[in-house]
Amino acid sequence: MNQKDFTWPFWFTLPLYPYSKRRTLRQEIIKDTIWTFDQIQGIFYVIVPIRMTVVKLDEGGLLVYAPVAPTPECIRLVSELVAEHGDVKYIILPTISGLEHKVFVGPFARCFPTAQVFVAPNQWSFPLNLPLSWLGLPPKRTHILPTDSSQAPFTDQFDYAILDTIDLGPGKFAEVAFLHKRSHTLLVTDSVISVPANPPAIIQLDPYALLFHAKDQSTDVVADNQANRRKGWQRITLFALYFRPSALEVPPWVGVLKDAFKSPEKSYKAYFGLFPFKWRYDWQRSFDALQGNGRLFVAPILQTLILNRAPRETINWADKVASWDFQWIIPCHFDAPIKAEPQQFRQAFSFLEKQPAVSAGLFSSSNYPLPEEDFKLLNQIDAGLSKSGIVPQPQDKV
Repeated sequence: MNQKDFTWPFWFTLPLYPYSKRRTLRQEIIKDTIWTFDQIQGIFYVIVPIRMTVVKLDEGGLLVYAPVAPTPECIRLVSELVAEHGDVKYIILPTISGLEHKVFVGPFARCFPTAQVFVAPNQWSFPLNLPLSWLGLPPKRTHILPTDSSQAPFTDQFDYAILDTIDLGPGKFAEVAFLHKRSHTLLVTDSVISVPANPPAIIQLDPYALLFHAKDQSTDVVADNQANRRKGWQRITLFALYFRPSALEVPPWVGVLKDAFKSPEKSYKAYFGLFPFKWRYDWQRSFDALQGNGRLFVAPILQTLILNRAPRETINWADKVASWDFQWIIPCHFDAPIKAEPQQFRQAFSFLEKQPAVSAGLFSSSNYPLPEEDFKLLNQIDAGLSKSGIVPQPQDKV
């Protein structure tokens, strides 16, 4: 296996783990119709999948939703589909705020020079709001997605709904959900997720991050087995979605440094033996409440810091998406594909309602309430940002 196949030379534009080396895992979701391409990204070994979805067009050719890093391996895997099903015709950037998605679109588009690029409206950049061409998108073939989906060139096969731009003070948030009509498949970016109990296949290609977080203390030597991989994954998920769940304690740094000297692994890879985490014995309960038997939900970060700034606009968007006929959902993160009905998608946003409707027999926030204590840090961040005026105040539930 040639390591050059996994090389992403522009990793410094978004310096997240695994930096310049990124594996790609392709999975056929619907035979000869839909494929996912998974990579990983994170910080401090808190890594989660990031996903691109490729859909075959009826007349031949491919539509790409939310490109990932165009490593030689990734492009080879896409080119295999091109050889069988036709050229990449459309590339979709379905977000305006997700740098982990935006940064790959220009380089990916250059690998497929005949593809037309469509981006969500109201794109922005920080600290300067630069033209799209300055951000690497090809100027002659980059277009803004029409507000009216019937005006898009692929409207016969796809419908889409744009979540109106949510003002976050220094930035904005928006997302475009795509429906592939023939396969009854919904494509989303960050709005909803489902968390698997076991680590995704892409993360298991290199289990080091899983085993790192399976430790209870710096001096532990963790065996590589499925139980420890699962333990590490579940703790990673709590980190990723809560930042600091209630089951996590931060020990005094004096003790952390003392344990680092005793650690059997003091390499740079192991952060020189530093392990500034202490998990309570009942941490598993937080994960089980979050995972909810694989239910569909909105990530706590979006609930607390973003979507609560525009509850009415978000509910209206969720209503429109839930009016479509779909049976599967493919998000850009965590598990996919998710077997789900439109009502389950709609109920995922019930946290924005004063009196959410609950349909019997379906997963909902009422069936699996998230522990309020796990939101403590996120609520503190939200209050601090609001008090300082950096972001607008949250709005009342609808």
